[in-house]
Amino acid sequence: MLFTSYPFLVFIVLLFLVYYLIPKKYQWILLLGASYLFYGFAGLHFLFFIIVTTISTYLVSKKIGQLELSKLDYLRQRKNELSKIEIKEYKTLIKSKKWKWLLLCLFINLGILAVMKYTNFTIANINYIARAFGSEGQLSYWTIAVPLGISYYTFQSVGYIIDVYRGKYSPEKNPFKLALFVSFFPQLIQGPISRFDDLSKTLFQEHSFDKRNVKFGLQRIMWGFFKKLVIADQLSVAVNTIFNDPGTYQGAYVFVGMLFYAFQLYADFTGGIDITIGIAQVLGITVKENFHRPYFSKSIAEYWRRWHISMGTWFKDYVFYPLSVSHPMLKLNRFSRSKFGDEIGKRVPVYISVLTLWFTTGIWHGASWNFIVWGLTNGVVILISQEFHPFYNWFHTKFKVKHTFYFRLFQVVRTILLMSSIRLFDCYEDVPLTFKMFGTMFTSSNYFELFNGALLKLGLSIDNYIVLFFGLLTILTVSLIQRTGNVRIKLEGKPIFVRYAVYYILIISIIVLGAYGIGYESSQFIYNRF
Repeated sequence: MLFTSYPFLVFIVLLFLVYYLIPKKYQWILLLGASYLFYGFAGLHFLFFIIVTTISTYLVSKKIGQLELSKLDYLRQRKNELSKIEIKEYKTLIKSKKWKWLLLCLFINLGILAVMKYTNFTIANINYIARAFGSEGQLSYWTIAVPLGISYYTFQSVGYIIDVYRGKYSPEKNPFKLALFVSFFPQLIQGPISRFDDLSKTLFQEHSFDKRNVKFGLQRIMWGFFKKLVIADQLSVAVNTIFNDPGTYQGAYVFVGMLFYAFQLYADFTGGIDITIGIAQVLGITVKENFHRPYFSKSIAEYWRRWHISMGTWFKDYVFYPLSVSHPMLKLNRFSRSKFGDEIGKRVPVYISVLTLWFTTGIWHGASWNFIVWGLTNGVVILISQEFHPFYNWFHTKFKVKHTFYFRLFQVVRTILLMSSIRLFDCYEDVPLTFKMFGTMFTSSNYFELFNGALLKLGLSIDNYIVLFFGLLTILTVSLIQRTGNVRIKLEGKPIFVRYAVYYILIISIIVLGAYGIGYESSQFIYNRF
């Protein structure tokens, strides 16, 4: 069920009603049933994979918890009998056992993800290498349907089991509550990737009907529908026209397409997250924000601290930091410093850690070299920017423009254009074609066509462009207002006729101006494919 489909609207309306009518102690059980029902609509056979992930995570976390408790009991009972060396040896033994159980859980869960998502990608690369060496034998591709949200619930489960291993919190004793944490339906499609200690604070609580919470939640849902249906789905028409026909649409069209895609992706992804957070808020559940006005960023590094925040922090906490302080990396640090000197040597492990982070980020987004190159390009740009810090400092010392409006505007525009260029790897079918089409933006001389009615040949009418202009202007206005506080709270303080006028305009815009109606099915959210 798509968030913007009619069946889903019926589904959540019924859920909201039943949720507040049943005894509060059964609310979390209802959510578990609703989550599995929602997931079952994507395919009953997919339930097998999410159940295996849940069971393996629960059993291993329970075993790790038992080992930790047995360690504490053993040391407490024998604290006067054991020497410091014996205590250290015993702790090392228990840590080794916990580590083996952790590896088993990661092998199962990441193994399922790897098989379901990356098998055909691996086969394609093996076949390519075999052909390059003159082999005529080719491996057959598997017929695999990737389970809905597998990247999200797998990473959420992996984060949970690693946190239990690290002793951040005790394992959840109730397997059904853990199942709800793994499968909570609003965030299955495109996140956020929640942490157990954050989400569990409200997920399992008993919730009374709170008029303000419900009102704010419904407002957030409507705002998400507006972004998705009025902006993203209309832009998708032009975006698909341009990128599905690279032979026809080059040069200026690539430039237009990458900007349209930037706006489409933002409206689509943030719109979906708005719906997720809104649904959770109606239910009394707090889901962390996943965006913080990313298009106001002044650098790519800042952009990635504001965009898909839960994904970025996940990779930092569970990939970058562990890798940076791992024994092999510390050993490499010492080796590189001894061979190349401190100034160059200290950079080697940092570069490897950063590029590994972005390689895994790219491959997480999709089983394609496009996404791998996309990830590595982000990493390389960030590293180059870091290396230019001395130059930036010199420039800002000599020219006092750092805090001026025009220089900040330049930085924002530069970041948007740079990120939009890198995102071309999302849009074309392979890496060489992406570079070719990127090059046409600088070699083609067809930019004047844009002023001769060419934009009306992309599937959008003048009316569509007017709607998009005012829609994007509305998003920009809301973002600017958010810099000084929560928009919904500000709206709450306005006179009743102002509030209801805003609600009315928003609802009418969705119904009348949105790419929505009888016989129309809203397009899939872009991040569903990740």
